[in-house]
Amino acid sequence: MDHQPKFFENLSGTGKAIGVLTSGGDAQGMNAAVRAVVRMGIYVKAKVYFVYEGYQGMVDGGDNIVEVSWESVSSILQVGGTVIGSARCKSFRTREGRLQAAYNLVQRGITNLCVIGGDGSLTGANLFREEWSGLLEELAQKGKIDEEAVKKYAYLNIVGMVGSIDNDFCGTDMTIGTDSALHRIIEVVDAIMTTAQSHQRTFVLEVMGRHCGYLALVSALACGADWVFIPEYPPEEGWEDSMCVKLSENRARKKRLNIIIVAEGAIDCHNKPITSEKVKDLVVQRLGFDTRVTILGHVQRGGTPSAFDRILASRMGVEAVLALLEATPATPACVVSLSGNQAVRLPLMECVQMFTILLMLVTYLFRSFENNLNTYKLLSHKKPDAELPKTNFNVAVLNVGAPAAGMNAAVRAAVRVGITEGHKMFAVIDGFEGFARGKIKEISWGDVGGWTGQGGSILGTKRTLPAKYLEKIADQMRTNNINALMVIGGFEAYESCLQLHEARSRFEEFCVPICVLPATISNNVPGTDFSIGADTALNAIVETCDRIKQSASGTKRRVFIIETMGGYCGYLANMGALAAGADAAYIFEEQFDIRELQANVEHLTEKMKTSIQRGLVLRNENCNENYTTDFIYQLYSEEGKGVFDCRKNVLGHMQQGGAPSPFDRNFGTKISAKAMQWISKKLKETYRKGKVFANTDDSVCLLGMRRRNLVFQPVAELKTETDFVHRIPKEQWWLKLRPLMKILAKYKTSYDVSDSGQLEHVAMHSPKEAETGAI
Repeated sequence: MDHQPKFFENLSGTGKAIGVLTSGGDAQGMNAAVRAVVRMGIYVKAKVYFVYEGYQGMVDGGDNIVEVSWESVSSILQVGGTVIGSARCKSFRTREGRLQAAYNLVQRGITNLCVIGGDGSLTGANLFREEWSGLLEELAQKGKIDEEAVKKYAYLNIVGMVGSIDNDFCGTDMTIGTDSALHRIIEVVDAIMTTAQSHQRTFVLEVMGRHCGYLALVSALACGADWVFIPEYPPEEGWEDSMCVKLSENRARKKRLNIIIVAEGAIDCHNKPITSEKVKDLVVQRLGFDTRVTILGHVQRGGTPSAFDRILASRMGVEAVLALLEATPATPACVVSLSGNQAVRLPLMECVQMFTILLMLVTYLFRSFENNLNTYKLLSHKKPDAELPKTNFNVAVLNVGAPAAGMNAAVRAAVRVGITEGHKMFAVIDGFEGFARGKIKEISWGDVGGWTGQGGSILGTKRTLPAKYLEKIADQMRTNNINALMVIGGFEAYESCLQLHEARSRFEEFCVPICVLPATISNNVPGTDFSIGADTALNAIVETCDRIKQSASGTKRRVFIIETMGGYCGYLANMGALAAGADAAYIFEEQFDIRELQANVEHLTEKMKTSIQRGLVLRNENCNENYTTDFIYQLYSEEGKGVFDCRKNVLGHMQQGGAPSPFDRNFGTKISAKAMQWISKKLKETYRKGKVFANTDDSVCLLGMRRRNLVFQPVAELKTETDFVHRIPKEQWWLKLRPLMKILAKYKTSYDVSDSGQLEHVAMHSPKEAETGAI
């Protein structure tokens, strides 16, 4: 490579000590953050200390502040809560308490603190930092430390990470623990739905969120709840009548269950609390429905962290250490957060102050929060037919490719938004093959009820591309007067729409607005960072890896080789390895040779000499045609003889997952709603003389998520970004996370911190990679 790594020049932690603590309420994923801070800290040759029991442990000192090793954080990635404890601390709120805490830190040379907690914990950390020099001078005056210590430890660096299941912190898209809390809520809702349907019941669910209704709103969107109450959006006067009318209409339409979700801090327009009991009593008194209340409480904080939370916390932990190493006395305390798929650093106090101001105004609506609210309102309440516009446009929806969890949520949203916009909606059964055979029928608002939580594809899906059926499909388009298409699927869906675009010169029927929604577990569609279904697949992989690792805990020295799906795309293998704490992940995008395999075996042999006596290796199914799963299994078995034994596991179709994850339900719902609004706009723009005619490139688009924005991109323009032979995008954002996985697995790799603050991979294992400069 041309440029030398700046990493060791600028970012050595030699001589530095980092303390890590968790404070306030616990959140799933905190342990993943602690693990990342410890391992990245040790990697840069800093000393790292656990501060047990939050600020209380810092004040008490003694055995509460302990130096830790690499092995200290083994096997905590999949554990919920926080293994180093968390406590509310009154004494730290006093100057005397902070003075004692400063003394305990100086005794160990700790001048870098990583605080994982909510806004209260981070505000306390900032105050401590501002007082630091004064505290040290006071300690010197009292004779507890000498003047040399005052100079040596003159300033304290603080980096925060937000651990809060409520997602109630400004400046970050998601806080650690939020996604896992949503998983718990949705698991309960899915379980309740079966019993509620058996008895024609109404269920009132109370979820956490005293000041922030994020969990309530997103879970309502994810399960298609009938009504939701949140603190930020008090219902209008007379809500009691509106809600009861909606519930009785549902019952009249033979809907067997009603779900109402209440955030614990919900209020009405007079600022009076709306409690779950109040809602239940109202339904019973007005309608006489059999109604039950379920208060989820601390269940939402419990359980295993989701794949998303593990990856988020790991990325934040690494970024936090880099921020501490780069900090100067002039650098303000910062919070490491997530914006789209980028880890960013924001001034801590600006975020906290923004949060306080917004709380006072009770207008705490993130952009995504507002989108969620508008989407929920759009999909949950059907206007009477008389109030709906009539456009006379017919829009067809179909699934193409392999099934992916979240497809049904996307179809539901498309159908309901389409009906709201005044269109007639048609469902195509079995993809383009079914289209050619005329398997197409009108679909109504009620037909898609309860679809959000269903896995797979209810419409049926086939991989068949339209090329050989073009004439028949054009006939069906003409027969059914289809004016627009929404195609939900993976790489085949993208390719199909390219074929339809190219066939426009021969078939006028395809000159209509066409939108592709990426839905595939492989996450290999160009033009988007995420695809519907990939999150569910990742969670299925991580859950399996957890169980496999657990089975190894009773067996000494065992290495598991696990094969994941994804075609030539290494997303599942790479992200699964990061979330499951694997030792290696072999992917097509990063070439490897026998020397790398040998190095990995040696790495595992060394690892087995420590207290960690099990290994996990993930392999993408098409990473190398010769180094197959069997080959790698046999190689590891032979080379590890006498040190460890091997087992292999091909995960197969279980990766397509059962019920979709909360992320996939919401992502599918939101992008589908947006796509249908785009289709409506295009229909109006291209309607001329009683006919729709759209033949420009920008009338066949893929809707993808790029960073934090949803972007419509013409499929014709995406061709240049596509490797059609291997069915993957030419550039993939997640490859930048490769070195992070290796560092956390104790590999000798290195980082380069570029000008933008983003992490780049600069040193490779094998000479072959170094020559090509491949990531």
